[in-house]
Amino acid sequence: MHHTVVERELELRLILSPERSIPVPARLRYRCDDPYAVHITFHTDSEQPVHWTFARELLVEGVFRPCGYGDVRVWPTKVDGQGVVLVALSSPDGEALLEAPVPQVSAWLERTLRAVPPGSEGGQLGIDDGLDQLLAR
Repeated sequence: MHHTVVERELELRLILSPERSIPVPARLRYRCDDPYAVHITFHTDSEQPVHWTFARELLVEGVFRPCGYGDVRVWPTKVDGQGVVLVALSSPDGEALLEAPVPQVSAWLERTLRAVPPGSEGGQLGIDDGLDQLLAR
């Protein structure tokens, strides 16, 4: 079975203070076989890249209005007149505030939404087919 993958490389900004940020190369990844989630890999100076997975809906909504609580929060804002989306990540290992350009994130999200439209995610999981096979036995 073939599963669509939608990826995009882009440069995020890790906000260190109101006056200072550093570039962080990242890969956004969406897999149709995991239709509710988005995966972000941060290529940092550490030995291993850092991976985060959270609900696609959070990122979609966060482009337009603040959303999320707990480990992942997302909200739109403007920096130097440009639209950006801020992503706050929190874990036992630490916290990070990242800034991503809205045009690139929105274009990537549109591709994921074309691959699996909102409301059709459950059909990608094959649950109905699995139940049919179980009940047919």
